[in-house]
Amino acid sequence: MATKKKVEEDQVDNVSQEDSETAEEMKGAFFDSLKRNATQIKKDRALAIAEDAETIFRRTVEDIEADLKKMKRQRENMLDMSPTSAISLKLAEDFDSRGFVEEDIQLGCDIRNTEIKLNIAKHRYNYLFGEKYKVDQEV
Repeated sequence: MATKKKVEEDQVDNVSQEDSETAEEMKGAFFDSLKRNATQIKKDRALAIAEDAETIFRRTVEDIEADLKKMKRQRENMLDMSPTSAISLKLAEDFDSRGFVEEDIQLGCDIRNTEIKLNIAKHRYNYLFGEKYKVDQEV
């Protein structure tokens, strides 16, 4: 009985010794990744999530800024009454006053709403990722 127990202990010692030798031989990113502790894993995951979210949020702010510029440009271009050249002028009979007013007011509302949306997006970005954008207090 003692011999059987001794044989089992020797086998366990051999397996443990082989495992430790194999672990010492293992190298590379995959093995290192498996050895990481929970804190390191959480930190890496948090960093990946935060970077992705920050990038998307920043791009969204930039897209809103671009949309706002386009709308303001479009509204200013409505004042150009020279359809073909700098010296020509749109005829009064060809001018749709009601359409002009409706489009101008609609663009004004769209610009105002986009300014509010941009201000909210900048405020949230600053809160979530640190101060980067100047936020208008009066909007």
